[in-house]
Amino acid sequence: MIFRSPRVALTVLMLLGCLPLHAAQPARLGSTPSGSAAAEIPDPRHISNGWEIPSVSYADQPYIVQTDDGAWLCVMTTGVGAEGASGQHVISMRSTDRGRTWEQAVAVEPPDGPEASYAVMLKVPYGRIYVFYNHNTDNVREVKREDGGVFTRVDCLGYYVFKYSDDHGQSWSAERYNVPIREFECDRNNVYGGKLRFFWNVGRPLIVDDAAIMVIHKVGAMGAGFLAESEGAFFRSRNILTERDPAKITFETLPDGDIGLRTPEGGGRVAEEQSLVRLSDGSLYCVYRTIDGWPVSVYSRDGGHTWTAPAYKTYTPGGRRVKNPRAANFAWNCSNNMFLYWFHNHGGWFIGQLGAGGRDGRSPYDDRNPVWLMAGREVDTPEGKRIEWSQPEILLYDDDPYIRMSYPDLVEHDGKFYVTETQKEIARVHEIPQPILEGLFGQWENQTITRAGLLLELPANGSMPEKATMPKLPHLNVRDTRRMDHGVRDLRAGFSLDLWLELDSLDAGQTILDSRDATGAGLLVQTSDGGTLAITMNDGRQQATWDTDPGAVQAGQLHHVVITVDGGPKIITFVVDGVLCDGGDDRQFGWGRFSPTLRTPSGADTLRIDPSVRSLHLYNRALLTSEAVGNFRARAAAP
Repeated sequence: MIFRSPRVALTVLMLLGCLPLHAAQPARLGSTPSGSAAAEIPDPRHISNGWEIPSVSYADQPYIVQTDDGAWLCVMTTGVGAEGASGQHVISMRSTDRGRTWEQAVAVEPPDGPEASYAVMLKVPYGRIYVFYNHNTDNVREVKREDGGVFTRVDCLGYYVFKYSDDHGQSWSAERYNVPIREFECDRNNVYGGKLRFFWNVGRPLIVDDAAIMVIHKVGAMGAGFLAESEGAFFRSRNILTERDPAKITFETLPDGDIGLRTPEGGGRVAEEQSLVRLSDGSLYCVYRTIDGWPVSVYSRDGGHTWTAPAYKTYTPGGRRVKNPRAANFAWNCSNNMFLYWFHNHGGWFIGQLGAGGRDGRSPYDDRNPVWLMAGREVDTPEGKRIEWSQPEILLYDDDPYIRMSYPDLVEHDGKFYVTETQKEIARVHEIPQPILEGLFGQWENQTITRAGLLLELPANGSMPEKATMPKLPHLNVRDTRRMDHGVRDLRAGFSLDLWLELDSLDAGQTILDSRDATGAGLLVQTSDGGTLAITMNDGRQQATWDTDPGAVQAGQLHHVVITVDGGPKIITFVVDGVLCDGGDDRQFGWGRFSPTLRTPSGADTLRIDPSVRSLHLYNRALLTSEAVGNFRARAAAP
């Protein structure tokens, strides 16, 4: 075999048993051991700081269950080629140190058999573990497209099957068992008239009372974007939790009828990768991706038989829509009776358009970097319990904006939370930093002004000054004298501006804050041509500008604005009156990137301040979104 990299060759030898399956592990989050590549990236959100899960080359859906003997068991779809290539198969492996190292992999299906893909696991109360996955049992080698062409990729068809393990994932049953899934309208209407069905699954199974409910994503047509038409369905088993004879396990396909979960009326043809959580009253909440620019969410009050009309997911019932491209967006139950939600916080280039074709070389699957995380909590409504969601935080990122991380799982162990993810070649485990978790879970109650990193607080006493001594802001990068070539050293630094202001008008060109020197280096906050508030950073060599969403700031109203320059992912965010700008209906992104070579926004020693500013706090670090929300609520609640 020929391998694309030494890492791949090493991992294959491990999987074949020629070497112990203990891949060299990157540093634990926050640590910087000598000689580790992670030592050069002082930010636990950078994906290289995770612990690698070994794979052959392609790596997808690294999902984990905790076994009854205390190990973590991971299943993964892998292969020597790219996604969908021949030889794609399912493996499992165990870790007894929470993902830092892994035992030798076990093949759930062999690499020389028909394609086996996209596995999820269910652990039942007595300890048995089931693994469900696609299996191309009939060895179909091509499929017809709806436009008359063909695809030779054959990993989203065949039979949905399962095997089981009674020894905590150290081995799997020799026999596989088919899951009977009822035919839907989209199956009958495909190019084969339902004789060949297309489907796959990324949604984690859920135990609800005395039954298990599992997800299936039915595909009605193959074509543009590969999966041209899709909808969500479920299958429930009332006896899998107790029945030990796999041949006697029964399954019921849901929802009732023969139409699955689709997009709202007028939406696109794509409605897939459904993710389920359970509410405290037994209701089910499901969220899934579309190509419309917004994910869809639905509720079931009868165990999945019927669902509310599909509606685009909102932060609060009836509130602002959440944005997500054609990418996995998963919700998880947490032991504190709250929820966590993984998504990408932008609308995709197709916002306001329908269809899956590329434009300007872009793909509808792009921009899965960074990853954002929200917390959810239950609220009572006339329709029953529903979920409202916090403002989001950046959870993970890579320096290369083209890198796409997705297909996560959440592991909660001894009060700590971990996520897995894959960028399709390397899968990793990451411990979620406690400040992110605590901020998200406590965001609704937070009314505390954060003081960590505070450089400037105005007015100090008396009225707001027209000028103030400008503190030195952090360098974002410096020359690295430790290197022979004296190249760049990225400090991952940042800063935040927190201000209350009231503008008489939104006329363009009004200077709000200005620390520029004679060369133009420094900070400028001003109104823009679009009736927004914009920040410009200039280091004398280059500059970067980003602004609020249109309509976020209104003339004649007092507003709280937090501008954060985050030198980790190189992203500028605005939080206005406790709400993170996400672009709304006007633009794909509400957050903007700046150049990794911009050195420092420091300029003049004096900061000029417009009378519209009522208060100003300047921090020498990037505030979390939750801190910005807390600052707003603290001051808004003050008498």
